[in-house]
Amino acid sequence: MAMRVAHLTATFFPYPSGTGRVCLQNALGAAKLGCDVTVITSAVKDESVIDDPPGLTVHRLPAAFKVGNAPLLPGLFRMAKYDIVHLHYPFVFGQEILHAVAGLRRIPVVITYHQDLILSGMMGRMVALHEKTVGRLILTRANRLLVTSRDYFNASRIARFFKPDDPRVTEMPNGVDTSRFTTDVDTAGIRSMYGFAEDDVVLAFCGGMDTPHYFKGVDVLLNAAARVDAPNLRLMLIGDGDLRARYMEEARRLGLGERAVFCGRVPDSDLPRHYAAADFLVLPSTTMGEAFGIVLLEAMAAGKPVIASNLPGVRTVVNSGVDGFLAAPNDVDDLAARIRDMLDAGDRRKVMGRAGRDKVVAKYDWSRINERLVDVYREVVDGRR
Repeated sequence: MAMRVAHLTATFFPYPSGTGRVCLQNALGAAKLGCDVTVITSAVKDESVIDDPPGLTVHRLPAAFKVGNAPLLPGLFRMAKYDIVHLHYPFVFGQEILHAVAGLRRIPVVITYHQDLILSGMMGRMVALHEKTVGRLILTRANRLLVTSRDYFNASRIARFFKPDDPRVTEMPNGVDTSRFTTDVDTAGIRSMYGFAEDDVVLAFCGGMDTPHYFKGVDVLLNAAARVDAPNLRLMLIGDGDLRARYMEEARRLGLGERAVFCGRVPDSDLPRHYAAADFLVLPSTTMGEAFGIVLLEAMAAGKPVIASNLPGVRTVVNSGVDGFLAAPNDVDDLAARIRDMLDAGDRRKVMGRAGRDKVVAKYDWSRINERLVDVYREVVDGRR
């Protein structure tokens, strides 16, 4: 009988979040390897427009209310008894209900710790208090804690809850579909659609432009690009959200004009062509709200070098000087210098891109990662038996 696995996530397809994308790939991978997989998440306004991924059962539960991306889902109290539940953390409200239900029904729980939840003001103090109490209980009672990198975990606010040699803590990086993001993609249509000339050097950014993703550093990127004296530098900014209009106004104020193209949200099917049309990608995140940077893997798989903030976790993805560069977080001048380095690299960008592609194929392909994930599921389930 197939192992029954439930994934619990606050955000999921089609909402563009890293956590939701990881959940999707983990769920699809487990289903492909023979598990009976259900994804439990929040309902969206118009479910008629959603074509759920084949091979998965998706339960979209109505929310009593939402705080940012955190929905309260009363339906979780009626959750079926699965062989194992994989919680994508943080999921405020959902993680507390799961902890209670799983404890009562003796359901083993695996947690992927995606990132620290970093907020300011009163909300930040409330999150910190919750983290030290209820959050600590949920995390330390999990059967297995998966971390996207030891580097991020060691720097995170939850490392203090675990002994250094706790065998339940397992590194499980995020991944990329190297058969979809590849170097063999026609780019002419994308470049002409956005008006890029043949000799333009295209800098790509891909990320959320909404309030929950304030830490993506779009404003830092715009200010850095404005300080780079290179008329052929063009910015291709992929993403949407309530902050997009503010960023567009900032680009105009900085005099970037038509050099900065705001593409809006791009369908997943078109993302590989957009990466392929760029010359390099920048991930200018400003806080540890960014724990990994899946877009770095996608760009590397497409054979593109990258610039990323030198943050815990994120820096483990980039081999500086080989497949990209690292910039000091929230430092406009340093990011501008790294952009100049990338422009000066010229043809060496292709060499760096090939090195990145080779690395992600060997280390970060989803098929390899999901095989390890299902092995963890089996270990946990067999251990409980």
